[in-house]
Amino acid sequence: MANKNKVTAEEALAYHMDPKPGKYEISATKPMTTQRDLSLAYSPGVAVPVEAIAENPELAYDYTTKGNMVAVISNGTAILGLGNLGALASKPVMEGKAVLFKRFADVNSIDLELDTEDADEFINAVRLMGPSFGGINLEDIKAPECFIIEQRLKEVMDIPVFHDDQHGTAVICAAGLINALHISGKKIEDCRIVLNGAGAAGIACIELLKSMGARHDNCIACDTKGVIYQGRAKGMNQWKSAHAVKTKLRTLDDAMKGADVFLGVSAKGAVTSEMISNMAKDPVIFAMANPDPEITPEEAHAVREDAIVATGRSDYPNQVNNVLGFPYLFRGALDIHARAINDEMKIACARALAELAREDVPDEVAMAYGRKLTFGRDYIIPTPFDPRLIYIIPPAVARAGMDTGVARRPIVDMEGYRESLKARMDPTASMLRSIHTRAKAAQARMIFAEGDDPRVLRAAVAYQRSGLGTALVVGREQDVVEKLSAAGLAEAVSEIEIVNAANTTHLEEYKSFLYKRLQRHGFDHSDIHRLAARDRHVFASLMLAHGHGDCMVTGATRKSANVLQLINHVFDATAETGAVGVTALLHKGRVVLVADTLVHEWPDAEDLANIAERGASVARTLGLEPRVAFVSFSTFGYPVSERAEKMHLAPEILEKRGVDFEFEGEMTVDVALNMNAMAHYPFSRLTGPANVLVVPARHSASISVKLMQEMAGATVIGPILIGIDKPVQICATGSTVNDILNMAVIAANRVG
Repeated sequence: MANKNKVTAEEALAYHMDPKPGKYEISATKPMTTQRDLSLAYSPGVAVPVEAIAENPELAYDYTTKGNMVAVISNGTAILGLGNLGALASKPVMEGKAVLFKRFADVNSIDLELDTEDADEFINAVRLMGPSFGGINLEDIKAPECFIIEQRLKEVMDIPVFHDDQHGTAVICAAGLINALHISGKKIEDCRIVLNGAGAAGIACIELLKSMGARHDNCIACDTKGVIYQGRAKGMNQWKSAHAVKTKLRTLDDAMKGADVFLGVSAKGAVTSEMISNMAKDPVIFAMANPDPEITPEEAHAVREDAIVATGRSDYPNQVNNVLGFPYLFRGALDIHARAINDEMKIACARALAELAREDVPDEVAMAYGRKLTFGRDYIIPTPFDPRLIYIIPPAVARAGMDTGVARRPIVDMEGYRESLKARMDPTASMLRSIHTRAKAAQARMIFAEGDDPRVLRAAVAYQRSGLGTALVVGREQDVVEKLSAAGLAEAVSEIEIVNAANTTHLEEYKSFLYKRLQRHGFDHSDIHRLAARDRHVFASLMLAHGHGDCMVTGATRKSANVLQLINHVFDATAETGAVGVTALLHKGRVVLVADTLVHEWPDAEDLANIAERGASVARTLGLEPRVAFVSFSTFGYPVSERAEKMHLAPEILEKRGVDFEFEGEMTVDVALNMNAMAHYPFSRLTGPANVLVVPARHSASISVKLMQEMAGATVIGPILIGIDKPVQICATGSTVNDILNMAVIAANRVG
């Protein structure tokens, strides 16, 4: 699995550069269009909340972003596994951390890189920025300065200060250990625990475990110079000294004999198979060094079948992943306006994570992980894909904060709070993750028809390297090699399969098939040869029709109408045969499908009912419970117009068919999407905002989609072509690499 999701330097740089440099931007949450808006947002209206906050500082949480804003701050002295590369070089990492906060827990975050290695300067700078934020996340700061900085900031600031490299690892480690000991039937106070790596993360791990009941004399810490024992002088500091024990053990090898638990935050290969064999019964091994663990699970299990092993890597079971902790810790802390994140809150987070891993795992989580997940030795820590994290962990953290007196504003209705957390989940992220997971499970042979386009080639390489399946590229080999080399992906030529009329053994079979289809439509043998041998869209369609690939994606180089005409030489993708185009719009956490955006020029009422059923089918494939609205410029007959009549008749047809999804119409778009507007029509059959919009004609569908894309910045996936014999998806000519990859994933899902 380690070779799946391979990322090259060129791909990583392109990701950070296109379509805009960096990974996030800031947008206003209030209208800023009229003079009145500006008067309220700035002078003179802003004076009112200013005076209110001056009189009562707690109101800053009500009138500003403070209550949902975390600063991610670093000086770049310990970047990931790269070392001290400076403040500026750390910015991509800190931006990444900021977007993880938003993605997983809907916490707004901004990155700040401080160009100093002086602890006092760093502390003072952060202290002075305190009024701006609800919490501070320290990141990638080397030891021992990280200890000094965090402790001093905790003392002088009245908001949570959290060094994730220390405590994030500790919390997830603690969660895993709770379950590992549960399985082995051991108690933490009875366990002998060995730590290797007495840096920031290691010391935080051992301190948290001691807070949970581990005995000081049972915890043996080691560093590069061996056991940290009382009286040792070499390589010591005050943080290591706090964990020195009275013992005759001097080496890691000595310490591992009879140990129940090993915690590694050190280096690849630090632990040998012999050390593992000398551990106690049912040993717990957390080899968390990155990118390579102290010992691999294979090596550990080779000598100890009874071992429970966790690592920091996603390609092994039991990943100790900080993203399971810090977003939800801060979510819970921010929601009670906490003054700090204390040990009790961290322990509550760990225990909630442990309990979640023992619950039944939803199917979508198992799909995302690629295997059935059941609590046991290979599943002691939840996965980041679990949608329950957002409403399970923050309430536990908030409750602990309230119980220990750090909450400024306690939560009164905890059940209501949980429901509000569920509403923070981004359905678009969940949907995209789900379809990528299903595509990976399908392992489809994807035909990329336009191998002469660099975007298509890069998408094909990404498809292959993401472990989604096999990429079959239709194109001339020399042309593909040149374009991939120009894109910095020369080595990828050997990873994809290049197919064309010159190297296939099936050309005569293709031509015979095509001639039988087209001979009564004015095509002779020479026409057929030109189509089959020279047109990449037709050739790719013939490959698909004959099972020489499983799915196909095309359209990036030619207009969709032209591509559809070419595909129809091989397949029946017309309005008469039931083909429909459905476009997905993703915007501000909402998913809305618009149909028909590709095939039907001017559908009648019967066509519209068919389109609605196709759209509902796509919605379900994407994980949405369909609510269909037939949209028009009129609502339930007003104003009266002949052109709206078919939108009124189509729902009646669906009612006669007895379909199993919600539908309503005709109605204007605002009534369909806005529950306040819909409330004026209490007889409506829709129980929530519509997520499938059936429009009167293809031109209105096109206008709607492109307007949303250009004016609102909506992400567009589609049009998704359904209703034909084989999975074929047609991209737009302006598609990016990511757009093309998304359409390939849709094809692999056999959507609709």
